[in-house]
Amino acid sequence: MKATTMAGETPSTYSAITYTVENRIATVSLNRPEARNGYTLTMADELEQAFKKADADPRVRVAVLTGVGRDFCVGADLSGGAFDMSSSAAAAGWQEPAGRCSKTIFEMNKPVIAALRGVSVGAGMTITLSCDIRLASHDSRFSFPFTRRGIFPEGASAWHLPRLVGLARAKDWMLTGRLFGAQEALDAGLVTSLHEPTDVLGAALELARDIAANTSEVSTAVTRQMLNRLSGFDSPYPAHALDSRLIAELATNVDAVEGVSSFLEKRPPHFPLSVPGDLPQWLPWARPATPDQEPTP
Repeated sequence: MKATTMAGETPSTYSAITYTVENRIATVSLNRPEARNGYTLTMADELEQAFKKADADPRVRVAVLTGVGRDFCVGADLSGGAFDMSSSAAAAGWQEPAGRCSKTIFEMNKPVIAALRGVSVGAGMTITLSCDIRLASHDSRFSFPFTRRGIFPEGASAWHLPRLVGLARAKDWMLTGRLFGAQEALDAGLVTSLHEPTDVLGAALELARDIAANTSEVSTAVTRQMLNRLSGFDSPYPAHALDSRLIAELATNVDAVEGVSSFLEKRPPHFPLSVPGDLPQWLPWARPATPDQEPTP
């Protein structure tokens, strides 16, 4: 077990993950290497807590999700001979464990980068689909094996996966449940680049540092949610309506002034605005939505 490393902070101890913050990057690691990071209810609870912590911390700009050991995650831990289900699973409002992590990442203002190596199957894949960027190692193997276990897709993967790779490829992978390799994942757009197993985390951290150093925190947060929430509409008009209001406010936006000034002066930017305090409060997703009603512009 490890605690957070940020100075001046009360340590938070986890049993199934680790959480560290350095150089404005929160690294969240699945930490059950002896079980190939098999997914458990405890892991789900701790991932949800850690990502909410990272999103609320103004000192964190980017989060990286990875795993300790040779595999990212082999899916649900079946060592007990059955699925690890809460006794309250039948209660109204209960949410399945992979979806709680995926949903938390989807709702974040901060970008999340996944660094994957070895096996990523089942929950080990579905929790990454709401991440913004997925990097993988050359030895990575992936599967959505639900039909081969007589169970059902989780983590809202039936929504996320077709948006990432198209409906035809999503049906191929989900209906067969077959194992596929890193090159197929790259060709389909599931991952954006491939690296040596020992280099994939470093590549993710390098990308995170680039985002942290060179982008506006508020602009990045708004852009992330615009892509998440607007790209599914059946016309561009809702996106254009929101664009127009955001662009109309640029004259009084100090980040925009700094972005132009730094470009003209050929120097690194120093954006003054921060998340969540300086986010436009009128954004439709700034208000809590009920589970069955997505806010719209």
